[in-house]
Amino acid sequence: MNILAPDFSRKNPLVDFSILNPRRGHGMERLFITGMAGKPLHGRVAAMGSKNACLPEMVAAVLTADDVTLTNVPALADLETMAQMLSLMGVAIDTTDFSQKNLTLNAANIIKPFAPYDVVRKMRASIFVLGPLLARMGRASVSLPGGCAIGARPVDLHITGLEKMGAKIEVVDGYVVATAKDGLQGATIDFPFVSVGATENIMMAATLANGKTILRNAAREPEIIDLGNLLLAMGANITGLGTDCITIDGVKKLHGATHAVVSDRIEIGSILCAAASTGGQVTIDRAVPEHLSALCDVLTAIGAGISTTGDSITITMNGRAKSMEFLQTAPYPHFPTDLQAQVMAVLATADGTSQMEEAIFENRYMHVPELNRLGAKISLKEKIATIDGVDNLRAAPVMATDLRASMSLVIAGMKAVGDTIISRIYHLDRGYDGLEKKLSHLGATIARKP
Repeated sequence: MNILAPDFSRKNPLVDFSILNPRRGHGMERLFITGMAGKPLHGRVAAMGSKNACLPEMVAAVLTADDVTLTNVPALADLETMAQMLSLMGVAIDTTDFSQKNLTLNAANIIKPFAPYDVVRKMRASIFVLGPLLARMGRASVSLPGGCAIGARPVDLHITGLEKMGAKIEVVDGYVVATAKDGLQGATIDFPFVSVGATENIMMAATLANGKTILRNAAREPEIIDLGNLLLAMGANITGLGTDCITIDGVKKLHGATHAVVSDRIEIGSILCAAASTGGQVTIDRAVPEHLSALCDVLTAIGAGISTTGDSITITMNGRAKSMEFLQTAPYPHFPTDLQAQVMAVLATADGTSQMEEAIFENRYMHVPELNRLGAKISLKEKIATIDGVDNLRAAPVMATDLRASMSLVIAGMKAVGDTIISRIYHLDRGYDGLEKKLSHLGATIARKP
């Protein structure tokens, strides 16, 4: 077996997990897109596994000494970062079968319950290790993630929730230092607002706590349900998944499991938006259509035809998109913030004026100046974006500012007249596996170049 075990021979060792991130080392690449100029997308592609589900599910392996195998794993920069961090702790990671999208993790020998700043700074999801390490090892030191390009996203809810479960936590030199010498204790935790990350972190920790934990105002995202299904397969006792009240009865020990990662609804939604912008007919397989109900309602409202069959979803778009009077982001099952930028790119060439409100993150409009460089007419007033649809976008060099902003520029570039060049596309590689290949398969003219 090709076991990539931790290597502590260097000051700050990072085992090579480049197989999880085939674009690593290509940070200076750019995307070159020749606008569709009226040419619609056509064809069929399959969805990748969900990044936002896979990251906490990799961390869930810390809760047991047995093998945890994940299937349908995407190849992404964020997964490489998570693998590096887990490896530093002593988690053995087998990539032998990764060509088949399979990944096996074994945390039988955790050497050090420590997540260093050099790794955590790359990805906020690193904070997920805090709860599982406390539950399994009784101690953990995890670097504070710091700020984020799209908003602060503080970790207060993670910390206060674990403190209610009996953990002693202090922040020392930029690290969250936590102990639970007598184990975590079940508790009732009322989240003041919906937090996907805090729900996942505390749900994982509660699986090995003493007694019952009740999470109220819990997040309901499909990725949380998927993580819960993995934990159930590992022997956890969880009820209420998919509702705003999740109950976890702690067990003494969890065991290994094999679990297929749910399909990525944000990748699916992004491709649907690309088809809505350029026109045509696109079918996406390995989808869970009900996970995209809010987006499909939006796409239907702007003139798209949506049909579903089993695990496939098809969009048919003829003619110019209609404008939307008002659209607001909100926690699942409502319209997701992770698709706000992509829908804005569609509305940039809609017939009429649309308005959107970003109600989740305070700084998630950084794609607006770049879309305007491509000829969009978008103005901002606090949390409200007003989009005056234009007849055509025009190509220009633009720069990606975050993961989902990257995708909005891809959609706009495909719609624009001429050749658009997008730089800093390493943001794109954090959350889309082989995106340009899928779009090329559908008829787009898109390529990576230095």
